[in-house]
Amino acid sequence: MLLIDVIVTILLTTGMFFMFIGAIGLLRFPDFYTRLHATGKCDTLGEGLIIVGLIIYHLFHYPGTLVVTVKLLFLIIFIFIANPTAIHAIVKAAYKRGLKPWKWGERRR
Repeated sequence: MLLIDVIVTILLTTGMFFMFIGAIGLLRFPDFYTRLHATGKCDTLGEGLIIVGLIIYHLFHYPGTLVVTVKLLFLIIFIFIANPTAIHAIVKAAYKRGLKPWKWGERRR
């Protein structure tokens, strides 16, 4: 069980790291589009890694109950479809409303 716990810890820590990096990108990047790019990519990957860690933990610590594992698998599928689609829709709506991308040399907004 020690190896499984180490793997789960690595997955959870890596997922939290990507979520933290996405939050830093949200605060530090200069415009709307780059902020959404950072959060969209990092959050999707971070959430996926965290849920994979939870799946592995549940499979080895609570054998015989697959209902939670199946629910978590469906959650991963939903997140991997919904997050990029939502980010794309938000960016497209902002571009159609006339929000111009930031260019090098301009002041940050």
